Amino acid sequence: MPNVLLVYPAFPKSFWGMNYALSFVGKKSTMPPLGLLTIAGMFPPEGYELRLVDMNVQPFTDDDLEWVDVVFTSTMMAQKKSLEQVITRCRSAGKSVVAGGPHPTTFHDEIKGVNYFLLGEVEESFPKFLSKESGENFQRSGVIYAEPRKPDLALTPLPRFDLVDFGQYDSMCLQFSRGCPFNCEFCDITKLYGRDPRTKSNEQMQGEFQLLYDLGWRGRLFLVDDNFIGRRDKATKLLWALAEWQKERENPFDLYTEATVNLAKYPEMLEAMIEANFCEVFVGIESPNPEALLTTKKGQNVSKDNVHYLLDVVAAIQSKGLLVTAGFILGLDSDPVNIFAAMKEFIHKSGIPVAMVGLLNAVRGTDLHKRLEAAGRLLSKTSGNNLDAILNFVPEIDKAVLLDGYKAVLSAVYDPGLRGIILSAVF
Repeated sequence: MPNVLLVYPAFPKSFWGMNYALSFVGKKSTMPPLGLLTIAGMFPPEGYELRLVDMNVQPFTDDDLEWVDVVFTSTMMAQKKSLEQVITRCRSAGKSVVAGGPHPTTFHDEIKGVNYFLLGEVEESFPKFLSKESGENFQRSGVIYAEPRKPDLALTPLPRFDLVDFGQYDSMCLQFSRGCPFNCEFCDITKLYGRDPRTKSNEQMQGEFQLLYDLGWRGRLFLVDDNFIGRRDKATKLLWALAEWQKERENPFDLYTEATVNLAKYPEMLEAMIEANFCEVFVGIESPNPEALLTTKKGQNVSKDNVHYLLDVVAAIQSKGLLVTAGFILGLDSDPVNIFAAMKEFIHKSGIPVAMVGLLNAVRGTDLHKRLEAAGRLLSKTSGNNLDAILNFVPEIDKAVLLDGYKAVLSAVYDPGLRGIILSAVF
């Protein structure tokens, strides 16, 4: 019986990690690695011994290496340095490594020392991989498994949350859909998952909710969809089904997710979210500058008839009782030199209490990367962490002005006095 270790490399400190806030709630990480837990659910019920090591909550020890036969990893770009360390240790110990997730899918040609790459979504390719490579004792090297088509999410198994120590995490996570109908220039989601969002059935989602409930989880639960309302019709039906499920169990889960700002246009959906006990939504505002939004192909954030459109959008969502958190980007083409003052003013007026402000980075595979490469403006690869004060391209605005302005926005947005004003406005 092969011993399989699922290793989730460490993240650097970032907005999503909430590293400095976790100690206040006695937790070590925001949420467990849903991708690896889903992979774990794809193994047959017998024939493999599975363990999980999330390096964000526990160390990857020599005892783990001694026990394991093959290591499975899943990473985002921001985890690449930790992944390199994991691979080095595994290779030194003579252990095979299987790598998957968004980072290897885009950068597998740059990752050394991996025996097998499972690229893209693996619901269809994983059974083929396991059938072939388990017979080889996972000893081949440089083998790539990838499916050209996007899988039906009906194939996605229940995640193996039984492998997780709930006490280490502030939140649990589930996924309803993959893909987004929009095509923002800087975003790689449509390149990874397509522009035709695919969803799980209501029955699947209720089964996943019930699994977490039966295992004893109570509290925050993140639906990790990059755009929860990509299929608005199906999302709305799911919300009403979840509302009934939650009320029957006295609302065990406080839900939150990510969506595009056009959520504000659908009062019925907002009502359904409240009924299903959603408390928070993260939206991609990106910029208060409509010219920059149009340049980066984010026209859904612009209204030619309303210069205050984004402020009104945030207010509309907040008025239903949802906390709005948001992402903002500095360094977009078409940004004027007064963008820094405009962004500080927008965040203040909108009453957004948690704002992720980052510098633009051009990610390989995106339309932005292709455009900047063709223009000779690329400088380096991206780290995958948008809180790095490092530009990997030549911006239109002066670089020194941009970096100074970025630091000024962060200092103002997270000034304790300003935070108090915003929080009082929200609550």
